[in-house]
Amino acid sequence: MVDFEIRNALIVDGTGKPGFYGSVAVKGDQIVEVGSITSPGSVSIDAKGLVLAPGIIDSHTHFDAQITWDPMVSPSISHGVTTVLIGNCGFTIAPCKPEHRDVTMRNLVRVEGMSLKAMELGIDWEFESFPEYLNHLESKGVGPNVGAFVGHSSVRTYVMGAEAAHRPASEREVESMCELVANALRVGAVGFATSTSPSHNGADGHPMPSRLADKEELRQLVGVLGELQKGVFMLTKGAPTPVPFLESLAADTQRPVMIAALLHNSTDPEGVFNDLSQISDARNRNIPLWGQVSCCPLSTEFTLKAPYPFEGLSAWQPAMQVESEDCYRKLLSDLSFRSNIRSELKQPAAVRLFNGEWEKLKVLEVIRHENRRFEGKSVLEITNETGEDPLDFLLNLSLEEDLGTTFLSILLNSDQDAVGRLLTHPFSSIALSDAGAHLTFFCDAGFGLHLLGYWIRERQIMSLEEGIHRLTGQPAQIYGIPDRGYIRPGAYADLFLFDPETVGRSQARRIYDLPGGERRLTTDPQGVYGVWINGTQVSSETGTMEIDRYPGQVLRKFDS
Repeated sequence: MVDFEIRNALIVDGTGKPGFYGSVAVKGDQIVEVGSITSPGSVSIDAKGLVLAPGIIDSHTHFDAQITWDPMVSPSISHGVTTVLIGNCGFTIAPCKPEHRDVTMRNLVRVEGMSLKAMELGIDWEFESFPEYLNHLESKGVGPNVGAFVGHSSVRTYVMGAEAAHRPASEREVESMCELVANALRVGAVGFATSTSPSHNGADGHPMPSRLADKEELRQLVGVLGELQKGVFMLTKGAPTPVPFLESLAADTQRPVMIAALLHNSTDPEGVFNDLSQISDARNRNIPLWGQVSCCPLSTEFTLKAPYPFEGLSAWQPAMQVESEDCYRKLLSDLSFRSNIRSELKQPAAVRLFNGEWEKLKVLEVIRHENRRFEGKSVLEITNETGEDPLDFLLNLSLEEDLGTTFLSILLNSDQDAVGRLLTHPFSSIALSDAGAHLTFFCDAGFGLHLLGYWIRERQIMSLEEGIHRLTGQPAQIYGIPDRGYIRPGAYADLFLFDPETVGRSQARRIYDLPGGERRLTTDPQGVYGVWINGTQVSSETGTMEIDRYPGQVLRKFDS
């Protein structure tokens, strides 16, 4: 007798092949039968024509800190996610010496919009090395299955200390970094991750440490993957690392390269497609490159206390390096500072979060009663009426309200037709939820439900079977995650039951459940009837369930 069976479901197995009606039987943590069931289950679930799919694999998360205090990584599991990859962009918390903990947390405040108070109260620092971090997660238990990248910025800081964000590395320092990467791969890292993106800056406004690496340092670090024939190289791309250079790394090492974050920029509409075209050319040469794309518009809530959309501007850098809040306010009032920002925004840029599209930046919430007339209006709409310069209006309103005004900005991926082209590209990988990060700005943990509901049901850009393959079997194949991402006998019982007519995610809402009562944005799943991880049900139609033990596994063996 099996532990449970799910009957009468439309089974979409993750391969991309047509779905079929049937049943799935589970014993322990594995699927034992698919289609017609010969062994009855002690528990029988009638799916009544719902879709049964493999659990979603979210390959771009930043749960590295949150998972140490929240093993269930809320809210991802309730959105059908059963496996997460952490450490993307190289923004990890291991390896980390005790003396570097403060700067590591402060860097994450800046680059990933995380609450310093929540991290100070929540991170359980029972580790220093990368192997100790994985062991720590295993000993505490994890809700989803977790694969971890070893991160460049952490490795650089571990070896170089405070100098990591200020200078190139010496030959000996690069050798030490290579040893750390090799050790991490040997104990189970899914790969090596880094960032060269200009929007990624640390606590003091200087670039994140990985951005100080020259091409030779990158070549040697990625070369470790080739020497060991293990792992995926993942990076968030900036100008110093064009696709042809990344192709050369993949060709030299014969390791897959995942290139993020390929988002559509309306002010450079062909830029992202040029990258994908170069990726296609590389694939025609049998070089394993992938482009990581998002099915969500990149929108963010922010105040000028943490103005993430502007921090990728060179002209904004002085504001990130001021010595005090009073100096910051004075700088925001400075006419030459404002003039420099306006001048930069007039120049085209291939990679930039905010591009002067004031019609896409709204006043979401004001502090003072007399300013409520601005709420819900775009900055362009307001300034067309007032005659003010848009930048002056935004800065003046914020200063008037003690920097407490909340804005909503749609930054990238706002052209729906263009995004549809990204999602259907043969060498794109749909991810970029950033779950666990930017918690006060946006919440895209339900990216998979958005793909299934909006893009597949409403816009019909691809079949249901193809969409589920892109969320499950494809990432399992890219990252070499064995026996996951598919519904078949012998695979782990990571399952996701949903109604294709109602599946989706709710609007974001604020909650205050981080350590210290700090706030974050979350969304609620719609049309989800059940989520199972390694045969344990963790979520139902009514939400996340109480469980006796954490069912996830720390993944250490990969076929990539």
